[in-house]
Formats: sequence, C-alpha cells, structure tokens
Amino acid sequence: MMIELNVFSHSHLPSPQQTSELVAFLFDQLDQYGDPPDQIRACLDYAMQNRQSFGGFAITAHDEKGLAGATIVNATGMKGYIPEYILVYIATHRRARGQGVGKQLLQAALDRADGDVALHVEPDNPARFLYEKAGFRSKYLEMRLQRQNTN
Repeated sequence: MMIELNVFSHSHLPSPQQTSELVAFLFDQLDQYGDPPDQIRACLDYAMQNRQSFGGFAITAHDEKGLAGATIVNATGMKGYIPEYILVYIATHRRARGQGVGKQLLQAALDRADGDVALHVEPDNPARFLYEKAGFRSKYLEMRLQRQNTN
C-alpha cells in the first residue's frame, strides 16, 4: 500500500478544511478509545500553537482512497523529568487496518520527536501491541482525579 505522509506544525499549519477533516477522522476512527471533537481540536490547537503551548505536530497518512490515518503529538516542555512528547491520538481508518499504516504513522512520529515519548493506552486496546513492538513499556499505573466543572 502506497502511503503519503503530511506533517503539520506551527510552521506548516493545516488549512481549516484539513483541520476539520483531521478532527472528524480521529473522532470517528478512534471509536470507544477517543474523545469528543472539541477535545481533539484543543489537542490539535495545542500542537499547532494556536493557543499558548509548547507545540507539537500532527501527521496524516493518505492512500489512494483518502485519509488513511492520523496522529497528534504534543510537546510537554518537561525535558529531564517527564518525556518531552506525548502521543495523544493515533488512528488508522477501518479500511486500512492491518496494512501497516499505523506502524508507518507511529514510526514517523517517533522519528520527528527529538526526545522521549509517552502515550496512554487502555489495556484492552488492540493498538497496545503495536506500541509494545515499537519499544514502549508500561512504567506507571496512571491515576486521575477528575474534577467536576463548577462554572
């Protein structure tokens, strides 16, 4: 399968149409492992430095049928004690799964990141095996305190 990768960053922003397509793609293709579109857009805005942030990047993969995969990686600004990057979203289109698109996207993201990379994955997510093959190891059990919005 021939894949074309496009990299977006603060110096090469996606168009409004590409932004909408990327957000809709991730929302649709991540299924139960994803987030609402407004959270995906906020992540992309962070990566593109459309808001105060340390930046990051997004990569899209296209095949002959269109968008086949996408990832968004945010820079943490915490070099030395937390990984410099967090891979927030990565997804492959249902029609392209099992054809190496996710592996290519992941490798492109790791090649572009100039420091350590962290990610969160649910234990039952099949993509976990891709991450383990790429060298990711479980270091901590994550715990969260989620506060109710009290506006």
